[in-house]
Amino acid sequence: MTLEITGRSAAEIAASVRGLIERGTLIPGDALPPVRDLADDLGVNRNTATAAYRQLTQAGLVVTRGRAGTRVADLAAVAQEGFAADSVLRDVATGNPDPALIPDQSRALAGMAGHRVLYGEPVIDRDLERWATGWMRADLAPADVRLTVTSGAADAVERLLSQALVRDDAVALEDPCFLTSIHTVRVGGYRPVPVPVDEEGMTVAGLRAALEQGVRAVVCTPRAQNPTGVSLSERRAVELRAALSEHPYVLVIEDDHFSMLSRSPFRSLIGPDHKRWALVRSVSKFLGPDMCLAVTASDPDTADRLAMRLTPGTTWVSHLLQRLTLALVSDPAVAAGIAHAGDHYADRNAAFAARLTALGIPTYAGDGLNLWVALPVAAREVSELLMRRGWLARTGDEFSLGSVPSTRRLRLTVHDLDDADAGRLAADIAAAVRAAGGRLRPTQVE
Repeated sequence: MTLEITGRSAAEIAASVRGLIERGTLIPGDALPPVRDLADDLGVNRNTATAAYRQLTQAGLVVTRGRAGTRVADLAAVAQEGFAADSVLRDVATGNPDPALIPDQSRALAGMAGHRVLYGEPVIDRDLERWATGWMRADLAPADVRLTVTSGAADAVERLLSQALVRDDAVALEDPCFLTSIHTVRVGGYRPVPVPVDEEGMTVAGLRAALEQGVRAVVCTPRAQNPTGVSLSERRAVELRAALSEHPYVLVIEDDHFSMLSRSPFRSLIGPDHKRWALVRSVSKFLGPDMCLAVTASDPDTADRLAMRLTPGTTWVSHLLQRLTLALVSDPAVAAGIAHAGDHYADRNAAFAARLTALGIPTYAGDGLNLWVALPVAAREVSELLMRRGWLARTGDEFSLGSVPSTRRLRLTVHDLDDADAGRLAADIAAAVRAAGGRLRPTQVE
């Protein structure tokens, strides 16, 4: 295909390419001419062509893929967590907490009191800050810790990346990866570098390879990794900290999304001397997704940069929400309910994993809200067969960045199924595997 790119300046060339994209002459995935060829065709300096491509990259219209060249960016939507809209099927793909286990907020709301907050007041409620300081500091090695409050973990990660990176910077992500992290990196125009996850968490070889590729940030889930349910082992955490010690200015973001619900100990990638880091803990899993609040602990420089993006009067988190959060987490009855919820998720997932294992589909129940189920056949085919039986499941390829095969995986949210429905779903999965040509090896489970 011959492209009619015109222009003499970088701005004119970029505008010409933008026009081709807007008119549909160029579509996602199409390659642009190499810089040298474009410069020769237009009779301009190569630096001019390079600057034009840089403008397009910063605008998110194209992506640079090394030897694969510069291509039109794919802006297709990334799959998101939550209930499937307009589905008559039983949805076991939601990734949601059990609504019955979300604390009742009515008593805390009725008892809330405090002064009216005006422009120019501190961004963080002082009482919440005192509580959160103890919550966060207990698990961090660095001595100097600063706190920031954001509108949830996704908001925190987006702001942390944007204050440290520019478009086309490389970000190390776990593979398979949390859907929101994939979405955040794609929308931000960053370049994801997959780091495989095994039964002990993010792999050391994968992290070292990503660091060698020049990643500017690493996003990691230290426990209850979504979708796998894996938590970092102590040995793996030590090895990852050693790898990162050679790159102290790479921003390390730990998303401890399951925090209070987790049955696994917290093990951190952040060493005592690491220079740029952030630990993010959201309350959405144990207080409910509508409680859009996360606490971020970070080094002072990162905290200052993050605070600049949370200017009072524009984007601070409501102090009413902050005080409601504090009232809930300070209530012994709520704390007991959170502990019960954590036990419930672990017990129900373990019971369902045992059902599948007994039917010949060996399954390990990790930590978190979901199960990551390995199949002997393609998950897409099993998913389609499950739909005929009334179930809506999520296939592993939605979470894949390409370094780890996930085409034979299902991610299931089953903790809210009663025993009868759980038994029926497990039997239907086994039947779907058989119908797809897979072999089952039933096992006696104690």
